[in-house]
Amino acid sequence: MNVLKSMLGAVSLSALSTTAVMADPALIFDLGGKFDKSFNESAYNGAQRWAEETGGSYAEVELQSDAQREQALRRFAEAGNTPIVMAGFAFANALSEVAADYPDTDFVVIDVDWIDLPNVRAIGFSEHEGSYLVGMMAGMASETDTVSFVGGMDIPLIRRFACGYAQGVVAANPDASVISNMTGTTPAAWNDPVKGSELTLAQISQGSDVVFAAAGGTGIGVLQTASDEGILSIGVDSNQNYLFPGQVLTSMLKRVDNAVYDAFSAGDDLETGIFTFGLAEGGVGYAIDEFNADLVSADMQAAVDAAAAEITAGALAVHDYMSDETCPAIEF
Repeated sequence: MNVLKSMLGAVSLSALSTTAVMADPALIFDLGGKFDKSFNESAYNGAQRWAEETGGSYAEVELQSDAQREQALRRFAEAGNTPIVMAGFAFANALSEVAADYPDTDFVVIDVDWIDLPNVRAIGFSEHEGSYLVGMMAGMASETDTVSFVGGMDIPLIRRFACGYAQGVVAANPDASVISNMTGTTPAAWNDPVKGSELTLAQISQGSDVVFAAAGGTGIGVLQTASDEGILSIGVDSNQNYLFPGQVLTSMLKRVDNAVYDAFSAGDDLETGIFTFGLAEGGVGYAIDEFNADLVSADMQAAVDAAAAEITAGALAVHDYMSDETCPAIEF
């Protein structure tokens, strides 16, 4: 997709008051960069789809530090942009400070499902459900009965991914074990592909032959190393199958793109409140395409689709780490 010119860093933020007036909605990317091939890029794809279908334009900014979150929100609000969409849970505190000051501006925050304000649409996803499905695929594809997980920043949200994944692994392969590592405890953990590579190599040395990365830009190092070492990987958020054809078993899709697209499309009619999108709502899933079709057997796909139907119908409940910070299938 064509790239809208980004407004980078402090200079860009200073210019928002004059440049943003040309656009109605606005999108603020989280740390890690717009083209992280994962979470942020999925948000970008949703905005671009809206722009291409409607001919509309939007303002955007890539943050360079946590300190810029509140500043960016206020600059866009002062410029009249609405809705203002934020990609990432780390905006929660800044949004809580800003939203009440601009009651006529609509705000949309992704990965936050606990802020209940009259002008905020807070969107969460049932990542554990989608992770369960790709975990099943990992358990069935593994030849060593050892698979692994590399998370980004060690927070409950990422543990939700890991816990759902581990449950799916052992459901499909009771003999399997799951190794789990987090990249770090600060936002830098989202953009450290070297550390992602190092963790993957360590997991391979322990026998892992399938690795699931939920780590933003760090995940690119995980997928690259998995490909180099001849094991399978699983992508996240966006469909990452194409990055290493024949080596990415699947990708756990988290439809951040749809969340942004729907918010932009709603415009002044945006419904505020708290929303959670799981399998039943089409908010999460897994990717099958020409790049991984040879890796996913008919039996594997049938088993995963049957589990997805059970989850959607309420017949199968995947434990959610964020509702109860324990996990029956993995240790942190």
